[in-house]
Amino acid sequence: MWRVHIKIRETGIILFCEDYDSVLKFYSEKIGLNIRQFGEGLSILDFGGSYLMIESKGIASNREKTRAENPIVIRFNVNNFDSAVSELKARGVKVDVKKFDWGIIGIVIDPEGNRIEIKD
Repeated sequence: MWRVHIKIRETGIILFCEDYDSVLKFYSEKIGLNIRQFGEGLSILDFGGSYLMIESKGIASNREKTRAENPIVIRFNVNNFDSAVSELKARGVKVDVKKFDWGIIGIVIDPEGNRIEIKD
């Protein structure tokens, strides 16, 4: 058996959204991701050594989407959990902190119902 070695230059996530401007503003201003490339209906943000592409033509929800509607969670592992949560709250972001045996997370729901987790 032989293997093909794929040389990955960079990884990324594409998030399709209904209200492109609102979602881009949330991730850039509220979450604090730098916009690497801005375009009409498609922008790329720095995402901790990767990228998060915000693209139009998605479907929004006014509540947290179910796993069937969006089976992906956007996760930010941070060095200082308490500081990150405090900064998000100061920017007007609702963060629901949950403690588990394996660690602590802060749950954030973006304007279109996609789940984000901040992890210690």
